[in-house]
Amino acid sequence: MRQIDIDELADTARFNRFHFTVLMWCLVVIIIDGYDIAVAGAALPSIMKDMGVTASTAGFMASSALFGMMFGAIFLGVMSDKIGRRWTISVCVFLFSVFTALAGVMHDPISFSVARFIAGLGIGGVMPNIVAQMTEYSPRRIRSFMTTVMFSGYAIGGILAALIGKQFIADFGWQIVFFAAGAPVLMIPFILKFMPESLSFLAAKGEQENLAAIAARIAPDEAFSSGDSFSSPRRQRAPSATMAELFQNGRGLSTVMFWIAFFTGLFMIYALSTWLTKLMAMSGYSLGSALSFVIALNVGAVIGSVGGGWLADRFHIKWVLVSMYALGSVFLYLMTMKTSTEVLYLIISAIGACSTGAQIVAYAYCGQFYPTAVRSTGVGMASGIGRLGAITAPVIIGLIVSLKLPLSQNFLVIGSAGIVGALALACINHRVSASSTTDAETANVPLPRPNERAQIDMS
Repeated sequence: MRQIDIDELADTARFNRFHFTVLMWCLVVIIIDGYDIAVAGAALPSIMKDMGVTASTAGFMASSALFGMMFGAIFLGVMSDKIGRRWTISVCVFLFSVFTALAGVMHDPISFSVARFIAGLGIGGVMPNIVAQMTEYSPRRIRSFMTTVMFSGYAIGGILAALIGKQFIADFGWQIVFFAAGAPVLMIPFILKFMPESLSFLAAKGEQENLAAIAARIAPDEAFSSGDSFSSPRRQRAPSATMAELFQNGRGLSTVMFWIAFFTGLFMIYALSTWLTKLMAMSGYSLGSALSFVIALNVGAVIGSVGGGWLADRFHIKWVLVSMYALGSVFLYLMTMKTSTEVLYLIISAIGACSTGAQIVAYAYCGQFYPTAVRSTGVGMASGIGRLGAITAPVIIGLIVSLKLPLSQNFLVIGSAGIVGALALACINHRVSASSTTDAETANVPLPRPNERAQIDMS
C-alpha cells in the first residue's frame, strides 16, 4: 500500500490526452465568457443610438456587468472550495448565458443594466475557478504556458463578438449579438459529465475512487494498485480557505500588490473593450472599421497571452509581467500620435498583447503564487478587487468622452494605469510564493532530462 501525493503526481506528469481534454474544456468556457464580456463594447454605438443615452449613461450601463463580476469573482470563487469547481463553473455558465441573452430584449437602460449585472456574476465567478482548475491539472514545467493558452480564449471570444457584430448588427440590430450568447447554456450537462473535479476538493472529501480514476488518467504509465491511497498534503497543511490566509506567511504585501496590479490591468482592458469601438468611430471610422480595430486588439491579446505564457515558463514570470504592463503604457501613448492606418493596427495589436495578454499571464502568476487550499480564494479576491478597476474604467472614459476633451486624453488616462500596475508587480515578494516554495521542497528530487520535461504523449 502506497500513500500518493496527488498534487505532486499532477505537477510531475507528462502532458497527455487527458491534459489536452481539460485544456480544451477550460478554453471553451473562457471563449464564451470572453464573448459575454466583449459583447457590450461591440454593440455600444448602436445601443447608445437606439436607447438615446449619453456617453456617461452608457458608461454606467457597461459597468453594471462589471459590478456583477466583482461580486461573482469574490463569492463564487470562494464557493467552489465548498461545493466543487464543476458545479460552480456550471452555475456561472448558466448565469452569463441566460442573462446576457435576456439583456437583448431590454429596451431601457435600467432593465438592461439589471440583466447585465446578473450575467456579470457568472462572468466574474468563472474566471478564478477556471484558473485554479487549469493550474491544478497542468504539469508544473508548462503550467504558465497552458494557463495562458487557455486564457487566450478570452480574446478569441472578443474576436467572435466583433465579427458577429460587424456582420449582423447593421442588418439585424444590436440585439443579435446578445441573443447569440444564450446558446452555451446547452453545454452545461457536458461540463458536468466530462470536466474533472478539483483534486484538492476530492481529497478533502476523501473520494478515493474518483482520485484513483483521475490519477490513472494523469499518469497512465504509472502502475497503481487497489490498495494505494491518495492525499493532498498541501490541502491538509491549510484546511480552511479563509481570506486571512492570503496575508499569512509573509504574503500580505504581495497580496495587496496583486490587487493593485489586477485593478490597473482590468482598468486598461475594460476601458478599451468598452470604448475602443466608439472612440475609433468618433475619430471618423465607420462602425465596420471601428470593429476591425477591436479584432486587431483581440488578435494581439491572443499573441500576447500565448507568447507571454511561453516567456513566463522560460524566464521569471514576475519580470515578464512587469515588462508587459510597462510596454502597454508605451503603446497607449503612441495612440496619441498621428500615424497611418496600417501602423495603427499594429499599435492596437501590441496594446492587446500588453493589456489583455498581460492580464492573462497575471492570472497564471496569481494562481501559482498561492497554496492549493486557498488558490481559488486568492485568485478570486484579486480578480474581485480588480473588478473595481473594470467598473470605474467605462465610467471614467465615458465622462471624458462626454466632456468632449481631445481623444488623446482617453489613451493617456488608460496608459497611466499600466505604469502603476508595473510598479505594483515589481513589489511582489516571489520568495514567499507557493511555486517558489514547491521548487525549494523538490530541489533534491531527480528531475527528468530536459527533453522529457514537457514531452507530449497524445496516445
